[in-house]
Amino acid sequence: MQAIENSADGIQGVAQGRQDAPSLPFIILICGVATIGGFLFGFDSGVINGTVTGLQQAFASDTAGTGFNVASMLLGCAVGAFFAGRLADRWGRKTLLLISAVFFVVSAWGSGIAASSPEFVFYRILGGLAVGAASVMSPAYISEIAPAAIRGRLITINQIAIISGLFAAFVSNYWLANTAGSAINEWWMGYNAWRWMFWIEIVPATLFFLALLLIPESPRYLVLSKQTSRATEVLRKLYGEAAVAGKLDSIRQSVASDHRPRMADLLENTGNKVGKIRKIVWVGIGLAVFQQLVGINVVFYYGAVLWQAVGFSESDALMINIISGGVSIAACLITMALIDKIGRKPLLLVGSIGMAATLGLVAFAFANSSVDTNGNLQLSQSMGLLALIAANAYVFFFNGSWGPAMWTMLGEMFPNQMRGSGLAVSGLAQWVANFAITMTFPIMLVGIGLAGAYGIYTLFALLSVAFVLYMVHETKGLELEQMKG
Repeated sequence: MQAIENSADGIQGVAQGRQDAPSLPFIILICGVATIGGFLFGFDSGVINGTVTGLQQAFASDTAGTGFNVASMLLGCAVGAFFAGRLADRWGRKTLLLISAVFFVVSAWGSGIAASSPEFVFYRILGGLAVGAASVMSPAYISEIAPAAIRGRLITINQIAIISGLFAAFVSNYWLANTAGSAINEWWMGYNAWRWMFWIEIVPATLFFLALLLIPESPRYLVLSKQTSRATEVLRKLYGEAAVAGKLDSIRQSVASDHRPRMADLLENTGNKVGKIRKIVWVGIGLAVFQQLVGINVVFYYGAVLWQAVGFSESDALMINIISGGVSIAACLITMALIDKIGRKPLLLVGSIGMAATLGLVAFAFANSSVDTNGNLQLSQSMGLLALIAANAYVFFFNGSWGPAMWTMLGEMFPNQMRGSGLAVSGLAQWVANFAITMTFPIMLVGIGLAGAYGIYTLFALLSVAFVLYMVHETKGLELEQMKG
């Protein structure tokens, strides 16, 4: 936050004595409201981590069934991300965030009260719609509100909110499981602790809905939908009277005058390239997919199961999750200080190299494990320490690079005319890849083991190095109206 205030002072200093200084406190406040969506994204994604054993017992599910119960939310995420991007061009960014807040509340209640797998899956998919919408709309809203000089840092706060949500879910799960004696034990009012793990989310989801009622709509959406008077009013509040005319003019010049945003905007329409998907769309898809193929959500969704599989107790495994959450927040804070100084591409490159190295070490540690009489993996003290340190270093590299930088780039890299459509396609790709990784992990755990699974994630981390080098272009410091398709 200090880094943002320093940048804010710089921006306001340049504009000192004029009336076009951005209203930084107001901008930071409304961006902060949008990041509650990121917090709920993280909480809803992480809460499942401590409930896996309870779900297995309550619904008598096998390995594949458990995997689907865990991954079912991601189907909703894919649909939510795709349609949120498109519907936001029709109804507005704020409206979609309000709808997602309602879905968060209903999903949290229903997931905890569910009496069967189909009922649980229904409510988790509903929550997935909310997560998918928030995952693309929160960074998009922030990018369309924030000044270019601090846009990366403000969007990075959304990633900190995501990790904070994960961290809060891990702490909540740990406290409930310890208080009840186990996630499957009764805690209060005759309900198992794992059910209360879901119900805790109702509080921040309700706060999100109420706070959203107080913030303005994105001015760029208002221009896209030809609501010029409302756009002028919002721009005046954000940037001052003197900046309104110039902002309106630059936004108008960046959008088509003959039609509203549509999916066809993702296609080339010049020369012999008519009908071809634009390169920037493939870059967006690549960023979204690689962020998942490195296996980060295996740590988030299956962390407790993973560490118990190599000999840690339930309590120790949940505590390791909390440590990983703290490491993630620290990494994001470092990124927030750097992303608008050194740029997005260098962070992605360092992250890819760091993840490849640390994932390789985790795979090596698991490959050198032994098997006890019950068929469970056991790590020696040295290999256990190596796996623990390397896994947390991997989490650090991810959250210091691909975690925030990917969402930052998706929120800002597409031109105004195609931002909703570009986010729809990229968000869909991101959540489909997330679902594939999450669904296949329990199967790989049985088939090729932890070493094999982490070996595959290592390979994708290596491939992401080449992708960043040859496909990704820097967006640091550019106004959204300067983004090229």
